[in-house]
Parts: sequence; C-alpha cells; structure tokens
Amino acid sequence: MSSLARRSLLASALCAAFALAAPTAQAADAPITIMVGGINKIIYLPAKLTEALGYFKDEGLNVELQSQPAGVDAENQLIAGAVQGVVGFYDHTIDLQSKGKEVEAIAVFGKVPGEVEMVSTKAAPTFKSMADAKGKTLGVTGLGSSTDFLTRYLALRQGVESKDYSLLPVGAGNSFIAAIKQDRIQAGMTTEPTISQLLKTGDAQVLVDMRTEEGTRAALGGLYPASSLYVANSWADANKAQASKLARAFAKTMQYIHTHSAEEIADKMPRDYYGSDKALYVAAIKSSLPMFTQDGRMPEGGPETVLKVLATFKPQVKAKNIDLSKTYTNAFLPTAK
Repeated sequence: MSSLARRSLLASALCAAFALAAPTAQAADAPITIMVGGINKIIYLPAKLTEALGYFKDEGLNVELQSQPAGVDAENQLIAGAVQGVVGFYDHTIDLQSKGKEVEAIAVFGKVPGEVEMVSTKAAPTFKSMADAKGKTLGVTGLGSSTDFLTRYLALRQGVESKDYSLLPVGAGNSFIAAIKQDRIQAGMTTEPTISQLLKTGDAQVLVDMRTEEGTRAALGGLYPASSLYVANSWADANKAQASKLARAFAKTMQYIHTHSAEEIADKMPRDYYGSDKALYVAAIKSSLPMFTQDGRMPEGGPETVLKVLATFKPQVKAKNIDLSKTYTNAFLPTAK
C-alpha cells in the first residue's frame, strides 16, 4: 500500500471515530432517562413532582425517572451514557470538569444543600460541633458524593483533617437511620424526611443545619446551589429543543412549589414516600420550602462558593483553572420576568 493510500485510510478511520464520538440529536419523541440521586429525598422532590403535575407531557417529553441512592452513582450513569440527565448536586459539574468531563446544570432547584449533619443522641454529649469529629465515624450517602464533599469541608473548617475521622457510606433513609441506631456512625449527613424521622424518635439531633440560607451561609460562607438537573454539555448542544423543554418544565414546578402549600405538594407525591405518617412528611416539606429556587435559575455567587468549598480539600479542583461558565447555564430557562 502506498503512503498516500495509508494516509487516506487513516483519515477515513479518524473521520469515522469522530463521527461516533460526536453527539447526535435525539428524535423529538425519543425517551429521555433521568437518574435521580434518591428519588424520595425532598431535596430532589421537583423531579417526581414535575412528572406528577404532567409538566413533562405538557412539553411533549417522554421522560423516565430512575433512582440511585447516592448522587455519585447517578453521575456515573451519566458519564457511561446510560442516561441523558441527572437530578443531583451541582458540585459534581465542577468536580467532573477537573477530571476533563464537561457537564452543566440547566435548571437549579436548591439554593442551599438541604443537608443536615445529624449527631446521634448517644454521641451528642461529647460531639457538640464538627471540631469534635476526631476519632469518630461519620456517615455519608456514598464516597465521592456531595455529602462526602460537604462533610470533609465542615470538618476541615473546624480544624479537623480527613485522617482524623472515618467516613462510612450508609446510603439514605432507613439504612442511614439503622447506622445511627446501631452506633456504626456517631454522626452523618442526610436530608428530609430522614431528618424529621430521627428527630421524632429522638435517635439524633441537629449538629449543622443547611436547610436555610442563614444556616448555609454560617456553615459554608455563602449560598451553595445544590439539587439541580445536569446534563452533558455536548448533549445540551445537540438537543437544544429537548433541553429547553426540560428546563421549562422544571421552572414551572419551581413556581408551583412557591405558590402551593406543603399539604398540596404532599398530595401529589406517591403514598410510599410518606407511608403511614403523612403529617411528618408534610412537616418535612414545610421545613424544606425555603431552600428551593423560584424559577430554576442559578443563584448569583453560588458557583463561586461551591468552587471554594471543593478547592479547599480537592487538589485536582484547586490545580485546574475551572471555567464556571461551563458548569451551568440559564439559557434554556424561560426569560426572567
């Protein structure tokens, strides 16, 4: 084979490879699979609520919601190409950019994490702040999850290094509660309705509360946008119509949340989300309402706080020149009024 023929063959192979790698636009009615990092967590309530209100269908979308107990597992599904979107924490977009992968939040649900560091009642007498975390085992949903990121930062801010305590992945809900009751963890980070369940039984107490703007600013130094819908930047570029429809559906849900009571919202959710204690679930929603955005837009200054938190203990994030403009966009949302 001549050198010219070999170059021609190589060029053809490269073109084929690029064609396979390039994102392709989906058919308008093609299913869109969204993985939720714990679909029954109230921080991610907008996902199921949007489905229940019929807003996906109103936009002509065929959306399937799936659930993984930890956000990091949902993130892995997106990277593998198994799903088109993730409802998880915005901080993953920054962490992934430091690893050479570009994903962006196209609708932001939470201005704050909605997370609470709970300390077991048994450990509480000697565990009064994160400065007391030395020698303790702390629960997170999964290693590499947002609860992992936040736990490390809260401890470090109180002068406690990662080597001074242990992190144990215990999931959420019943598995988290069991870990507290069995003393496998002395404290851990979780969300509603698990928080309210532990407070009701008296098995744990609030140590650090990031359900409100005030509590989050005190703990993290600013707003920390968290629960959001994020997708691969390449998917959004190739599927602008679907991305806009998804963002618009979620924006309508955020408006619904701010114009309806906790009771009305709970009525839209599946019965197995609250079981035999709907009153506790309603109370948990009510305590969570302040954390939600009104329109799905990224809160001003939020990305900078998240970057500061991650760069504090993640050398790879600190070493990279993170372009925050590639980690979120408001472009697919309806024009702000």
